[in-house]
Amino acid sequence: MITLRGLTKRYGEKTVVDALTCDVAPGQVTGFLGPNGAGKSTTMRMTVGLDHPQAGEALVGGKRYAGLRHPLREVGALLDAKALHPGRSAGKHLRAMARSNGIPVSRVEEVLATVGLSDVAGKRAGQFSLGMGQRLGIAGALLGDPGILMFDEPVNGLDPDGVRWVRQLMRSLAAEGRTVFVSSHLMSEMQLTADHLVVIGKGRLLADAPVAEFIAGHSRTTVSVRVPADAERAALDRRLRAEGGVTHAGEPGELVVENLAVPRVGDLVHELGIRVHGLTERTASLEQAYMELTASSVEYGVSA
Repeated sequence: MITLRGLTKRYGEKTVVDALTCDVAPGQVTGFLGPNGAGKSTTMRMTVGLDHPQAGEALVGGKRYAGLRHPLREVGALLDAKALHPGRSAGKHLRAMARSNGIPVSRVEEVLATVGLSDVAGKRAGQFSLGMGQRLGIAGALLGDPGILMFDEPVNGLDPDGVRWVRQLMRSLAAEGRTVFVSSHLMSEMQLTADHLVVIGKGRLLADAPVAEFIAGHSRTTVSVRVPADAERAALDRRLRAEGGVTHAGEPGELVVENLAVPRVGDLVHELGIRVHGLTERTASLEQAYMELTASSVEYGVSA
């Protein structure tokens, strides 16, 4: 488990992480979300002792990272795939990491095979593509077979097959009972990968909830009705409003309805004897819910 208690980090007068408090539980993938500059990377850096808070603490397995005798055996982290010597081969890089933490060198071949880099183990890391560098970073995180894993944007630079591979890897690691804490800007991927979400904005905790609960709590479900005839669509619109529905025009020939469920909308269509070309419930995506929650937390704005 990762435990954050009142974690606070300031650079000069700017507060980057503001009294952040939450637990990252084992046995599930926890997505760490927030706009650029929200404090995600800083939080992860403080968790593994690369940065130091002004207040609060970050614990891994109940201990501070600096107090771990063999940290790679307990916590694996991919925070910056480029943080390695570019002239060193992938194999030598991992062997050096293994020796520094008392990990059997045989483990290097295992993790290289896991991430699909066995054939390029002798190639200099500086010659790797962005995606290959990400895979090498993941190999380093897995090297000590740790119970806690942290990944900052692990799918950056990966092709669709690589993205799917990372998703399956994260879920399999969580299924083994490990703590998996992963940040990403790809909302669609997080919706497929994460079980739980921690969302921050301007360094503050905005949400700490299961994915389904988060989406339900920060978005609206609507009903789409496609009525080809203008007069019938207008009549249905009046009836829906009389029933307490909130309607607005969607695509040509479409009414979008809020506050009424599909069965009730279907009943009204039947009562009015109206011909429809579609009746569909639309559930919000994680991206829509996330944008709704973090709209006031972004560091920049866009005007039309």
